[in-house]
Amino acid sequence: MIRVTRLNGEQFALNADLIERVEAHPDTVAFLVDGTKYVVKESVEEVLREIREYRAGILATSYEMDRGEYRAAVAEVADEHSSVVPFPSREER
Repeated sequence: MIRVTRLNGEQFALNADLIERVEAHPDTVAFLVDGTKYVVKESVEEVLREIREYRAGILATSYEMDRGEYRAAVAEVADEHSSVVPFPSREER
C-alpha cells in the first residue's frame, strides 16, 4: 500500500499492485485495473517513487526473511513496543 492525498487533504492508502497507470491531467489521476480513478495531490513522479519504495520494501523484507534476519528485526521491535508480537517460526508452531 502507498499513502497518497486527496485534493481536500485527506490521506488514504492505495494498493500499488492494483494501479494500472498514473497520468497528469493537470491533476494526477491514478487508474486502477478495475476502472476506478483517484485524483491525488502528489505528482506522477511522487506516486511512482512511492510505488518503487513499496516494492523495494517487499523485496528487502523477503531477502531478510530468507537470510533469517527478519525474525531478529521483528523481535527487536517487539522488545521496544510490547504490543508487537513476532509470528512464531515453524519450530515454535
